[in-house]
Amino acid sequence: MDSRRPPFVDSAAGALLDADGRIVRWTREAERLLSLPADEVCGRPVRELLADPAGWDTLLAGHRTARAAERTAGPPAERAAERPADTWSGTAVLRSGRGGHLGVVFQVLPLADTTAGEPAAARYFVLAAPARLVTQWRQDQAFTRELFLQDRVGLAVFDDQLRLVRTNTHLLPYTGLPPDLTGRRLGDFLQAEDAEAVERQLREVLRTGRPLVISGELVRTIEAPRSGAAMAISAFRLQTADGQVIGVTALFTDVTALHRSGERLAVLHRATAAVGGSLSVTGTAEDLAAVLVPGLADLAVVDVAEAVFTGEEPAPGRDGRLPLRRTAVTGATELLTDAEASPGAGPDTVAVAVAFDDTEGAATATDPTATAPAPTTMTAPLRARGSLLGRVTVHRAAGRIAYEPADLDLLHEIAARAALALDNARRYTREHRAAVSLQRSLLPPAQTETAAVTTASVYLPTDTAGGVGGDWFDVIPLSSARVALVAGDVVGHGLEASATMGRLRTAVRTLADLDLEPDELLVHLDDLVCQLLIEADEPEDEGEWPTGHRTGPFGATCVYAVYDPVSRRCAMASAGHPPPAVAAPDGTVEYVPVRPGPPLGVSGLPFEATEVELAPGSVLALYTDGLILGYGGDLDEGLAELRRRMARPGAAEAPLPELGRELVDDHPAHRLADDVTLLLARTRAVPPEATAAWSLEADPAAVARVRESATERLRAWGLEDLVFTTELVLSELVTNAIRYAGGPVQVRLIRAERLTCEVSDPSATQPRMRRARLTDEGGRGLYLVAQLTNRWGSRYTRNGKTIWAEQELP
Repeated sequence: MDSRRPPFVDSAAGALLDADGRIVRWTREAERLLSLPADEVCGRPVRELLADPAGWDTLLAGHRTARAAERTAGPPAERAAERPADTWSGTAVLRSGRGGHLGVVFQVLPLADTTAGEPAAARYFVLAAPARLVTQWRQDQAFTRELFLQDRVGLAVFDDQLRLVRTNTHLLPYTGLPPDLTGRRLGDFLQAEDAEAVERQLREVLRTGRPLVISGELVRTIEAPRSGAAMAISAFRLQTADGQVIGVTALFTDVTALHRSGERLAVLHRATAAVGGSLSVTGTAEDLAAVLVPGLADLAVVDVAEAVFTGEEPAPGRDGRLPLRRTAVTGATELLTDAEASPGAGPDTVAVAVAFDDTEGAATATDPTATAPAPTTMTAPLRARGSLLGRVTVHRAAGRIAYEPADLDLLHEIAARAALALDNARRYTREHRAAVSLQRSLLPPAQTETAAVTTASVYLPTDTAGGVGGDWFDVIPLSSARVALVAGDVVGHGLEASATMGRLRTAVRTLADLDLEPDELLVHLDDLVCQLLIEADEPEDEGEWPTGHRTGPFGATCVYAVYDPVSRRCAMASAGHPPPAVAAPDGTVEYVPVRPGPPLGVSGLPFEATEVELAPGSVLALYTDGLILGYGGDLDEGLAELRRRMARPGAAEAPLPELGRELVDDHPAHRLADDVTLLLARTRAVPPEATAAWSLEADPAAVARVRESATERLRAWGLEDLVFTTELVLSELVTNAIRYAGGPVQVRLIRAERLTCEVSDPSATQPRMRRARLTDEGGRGLYLVAQLTNRWGSRYTRNGKTIWAEQELP
């Protein structure tokens, strides 16, 4: 069957009529169409086949009216050429042999014998087809014709080799197409990758017969590779009635506007997510510039006010100019204009004029050197909470589609959201600087050096954003060249834990100044924590403290150690804290068998001190549980890993800062489960020849003897300059001990960083300096000691007390 023939041709019925309208011949198609055999209809008037025979006159009247209209439609020659005389068509309803009616469209063709000179038609041939099929065919023809004439949807018919057979005039809605596309392939005028993407889909339609619907495919011509259109493509396979595939038809709908709206929305979503992920001013600016390229621009430049970097609120100077720092540049830097590439105010800054709108309370920025912006450049201010924080400028390279008003609206929306993130970063910067200052004021220097130890420390807070935490360490010089080493861990993180840590550190230093034993010091510290817990549980006074500003409940652990370089003994006590580790000079590592008491704040339970002897050069490690948990999460595994690292060859002699970094090397700050604090102390010893000790009975004559012995020792040490003051100090302290405490009295001199004079007696009564009146005969001894020495004090011992005084060495 010819695919170009109308589908109703095979169903058309034919009949031959004589001049009187009687049926002479009746075709088989007529028999099938009306279910009437030829022998029943031949010889009968055709009008009897009408469902309403009375309608015959109506058909004839319609025929005559049509003929009259044709006579006036044009010149006779044209009318004669159109069709033979008395040719006419119409519609009718016929009776069917099945007892029903059938609507048909018919055409009457006169058959005149012109060779016989007949003046009129002798016979007529009538063709009739079902009205339904004819109407459908006419609709199909009109649809196809109008589809190729319309210009809203691009239409293309491809053969089975994907060569263009037919298109409408608006296949693709932009220039860059050849005038005649017949016989061409998409790759002849489209970018290779774009043509291949579309043809790959069309080949799949040819192979499977499944219709294709693509929501958006970028289509760019060879002449304009940087521009293009987003096309929604629908395709279906073409095949003959017998199933032979002859091609594919594709419809191209321009969805560029919708596609660009989707792209703008995607850029907005990415920008919202990107700029809110950092509390760094520089990081926020870099994230903003990165998210704009290439989605919205080929080059993005972000300038931020100088004051923002220090946490201050930016304000213009008296000249109305606000200094900006070039903070982030992403993309093709060759697109920078001369004014942007050379700011004039320095390599990293550019000055712009700022005008404040008093009526709206907003700020806008204008560049006095800038000209009218090109359609490939846009600038939006970064404004938040009424303050101008900077500006963002985007550029597109030549060849890309120029910016539209919707793009400018998008840039303003992104700039508004980025400005809020930038202002949050500014506020955080201000608070972070304050927090860091607080933290630095609460912790000692990272490295210290005393006569007893040299120390190095590492502190890694979990709160990497705020830089503060609840762990602490301390190195506290004590009397007689001793030193106290402290490590503690407050429950929680952030400023609240840091504030609590500061209170506990201050309390430890205060208690250490009393020269208490480690276990006794922890008892007093535990009492303090219990008092703080009671205060935290008390109801808030809303008139004084807004709700939520009171410090919540807390707890802490602590280890306190005192090392004496003279005896090389170290006494320590623990309140729920991990045991200290000791690396001996020979490389062996052991944990001090300290018996940990309860954490601070439990109250009612005792603490026990442990004393060990440390060889000179030993490394004592005090740490918090964050260090050992950071090795893998298990305490036993963490302790084993710490021992292994400290026992590596050369660790005992390595510089303490280097060893500390090695011990925390695989503790990344962003993955810490708890704050990490590590205090390393390498022990020293005061040699025996640097000390001198005498035991005296309670005899006033012993004062002179000990004074003479001390003078000889000072001269042997080369400290003649300190002989006079030392004699006065010893005379006063020994005399008071003999007079008020009795014997025996122990006297010791220690030459370390300072010269220390100690006098020990069996009395537990602490001396007290007082101001003597003019009439008093005594009471001036301790006042003289305080004036002649740099520092003095007393401490309790197991057998009484010790009064000490220190003098700086010449």
